[in-house]
Amino acid sequence: MVEPLHVHLSGDPAGPPVLALHGVTGHGLRFRPLTEQLPHLRWVAPDLRGHGRSPWAPPWRLEQHVADVLAVLDAQGIERAAVVGHSFGGAIAVHLARAAPARVKCLVLVDPALGLDPQDMLETAEETRPDESYPDRAIARAAKAESWEGVADHWVDAEVEAHLEEQGGVWRWRYSRASVIGAWSEMARPAAIPPAGTRTLVLPATKADFVSDEWLAACAAELGDSLTVQPVDTGHMVYLERPAESAALIGDLVGE
Repeated sequence: MVEPLHVHLSGDPAGPPVLALHGVTGHGLRFRPLTEQLPHLRWVAPDLRGHGRSPWAPPWRLEQHVADVLAVLDAQGIERAAVVGHSFGGAIAVHLARAAPARVKCLVLVDPALGLDPQDMLETAEETRPDESYPDRAIARAAKAESWEGVADHWVDAEVEAHLEEQGGVWRWRYSRASVIGAWSEMARPAAIPPAGTRTLVLPATKADFVSDEWLAACAAELGDSLTVQPVDTGHMVYLERPAESAALIGDLVGE
């Protein structure tokens, strides 16, 4: 039997359910900036396979991630949920909506990462392969703060507290590097689009280049008035940089 994903629950247990899917190297608790802004919602935020306290064993393909999160919805007794997906979590969210449209109330795709250039993904995967460890927490924190330009200090501190662990005298972020390499490969697959009729909000980051105009045009052709695109003037970590703005945009859709 496959071990279930580790799930972080927050908000109002009686509120509208929201399934929150993080990106590569992340974890479910990373959504706290949104859960604190929108406490009336029922937040269900798993650590994806290969990440956090969930099983790390493969396969790491999109279809397995979809099966994993459907099992989370089943275990929580949720028939239908709004789905918020950031980065690779956005790719999973789109594939979830295509595989099980009856389970998805609406989609919020926060700078989603799908249909990316294969050569770029090869280079990124190669850069991911070497071990990344730190001699102490302070150096790990400094590296995260540098990569998360624009993110408030207290959210960097929260990331260190939730996601950094000591292993053999050094400090590492709690995820499988092999699973992340697998995710880069999955992001090089042809870009899927949400199925017709799915209310979809896309929040592209203006200072990142994950969301292509071609994909947005394909979404518009398929979804018509069901699609809203609202660029946010941030880097890739949209909801960490602008939690209040992101929550306002998301809450308008998922809280209906």
